[in-house]
Amino acid sequence: MRKLITMALGACMASTGLYAQRQWTLQECIDYALENNIQLKQSRLTNAQNELDVKQSKAALFPSLSFSTNQNGSWRPFSESTINLTNGTMTTTRNTTSYNGSYGLNSSVTIWNGGRNTKNIKKSEYSQAMSELDTERTANSIQEQITQLYVQILYQTEAVKVNEEILKASQQQRDRAKTMVEVGSLAKVDLVQLEAQVSQDEYNIVNSKSQLENNKLQLKQLLELMDSQEFNVAVDNVSETAVLAPIPDKASVYAAALANRPEIKSSKLNMEASDLAIEIAKAGYLPTVNLNASVGTSNSSGIHTAFFKQVKTNLSNSLGVSVQVPIFDQKQNMTNVRKARLTQYNSELQLQDAQKTLYCTIENYWLNAYTAQQQYIYAKTNVQSMQQSYDLVSEQFRLGLKNIIELTSGKTNLLQAEQQLLQSKYTTLYNLAMLRFYQGEAIKL
Repeated sequence: MRKLITMALGACMASTGLYAQRQWTLQECIDYALENNIQLKQSRLTNAQNELDVKQSKAALFPSLSFSTNQNGSWRPFSESTINLTNGTMTTTRNTTSYNGSYGLNSSVTIWNGGRNTKNIKKSEYSQAMSELDTERTANSIQEQITQLYVQILYQTEAVKVNEEILKASQQQRDRAKTMVEVGSLAKVDLVQLEAQVSQDEYNIVNSKSQLENNKLQLKQLLELMDSQEFNVAVDNVSETAVLAPIPDKASVYAAALANRPEIKSSKLNMEASDLAIEIAKAGYLPTVNLNASVGTSNSSGIHTAFFKQVKTNLSNSLGVSVQVPIFDQKQNMTNVRKARLTQYNSELQLQDAQKTLYCTIENYWLNAYTAQQQYIYAKTNVQSMQQSYDLVSEQFRLGLKNIIELTSGKTNLLQAEQQLLQSKYTTLYNLAMLRFYQGEAIKL
């Protein structure tokens, strides 16, 4: 038993260690979120409810059947004697209690109501389809958020490495400056400035790490990971080919998005549903024909007849047709039709707005991708130039040919150039991924 417990504890510790060491890829994050995100689960529950609404609307085509019974008892504490004559014989009774009961089966079916039942089925099917599209739209939104956070984590991870390299260079310059101060070839005020620069670089590292952890926390929350385990993403080297990949044509992306994006499909279905709502409202002007049938019987006390014989004797059946013709309904039908037409016009505006929003989104992604890609090309050249300049200034500073201001300025320029390179690199990757996603492809960097 102890051996079994030890093995179980070891397995738990091993799985915990594996989780802590796990590095999440972008696809793993997306798959996990699509399976576990609470917002998506709630949306799927709404879909299930809409499926039940469709079944209920179809059931309205079938007849209804109900059973009813009514049992009444009475008590007369001060009743007078009564005389019953049975077969010519006089008997005297003095009943103070009595009861009676009735039993019935009732059925009703709508023969015709202007097609409202069949149209309501179609309307509920539209609602179910739009609900499924809303779930798909939520899933797309979550994927976009995950991708944005994932790319931001990649950017912050590299930014931390850059700042650490900058800190190492600053520490080396500070240590060299201490030696120069000791031999009298450098003023102490310059050393103080270098020490201040080291402190600033250490602060930059802390700030970068804080932003990195904050992005990781947001991604964990989006994945519904509420444990205290360390969360890491897989950091792969991004090739320059991926950054400089051809940018998809804006018009082709928009055309594909119009055909595939759930928000556009949902808006079009909403327009069809609003057209159907007008037909349903107009059906209120038409007569309604119902077929009704019932079977009933009853029994009572005090008549000296057996229960089953009473039930048989009192059995009655009925079959009838009812017709309701609206004549004056206080403008309810007219109001319903007008409201349905206004809803139809609003659905057209919603479709136009969805198309406009989609185009603006794609246009922004395209412009950001193009701008960032061009910036990356120039930023790469700029980093190389700034690195050469900084190396040269550092060497001249070591020889006493440059002052601390020139050294700090060169370092600042190099840091800015590297940050611009990183920012343009990951901005390009993210926007290219989004353009391909809107074109119908899976998200990948």
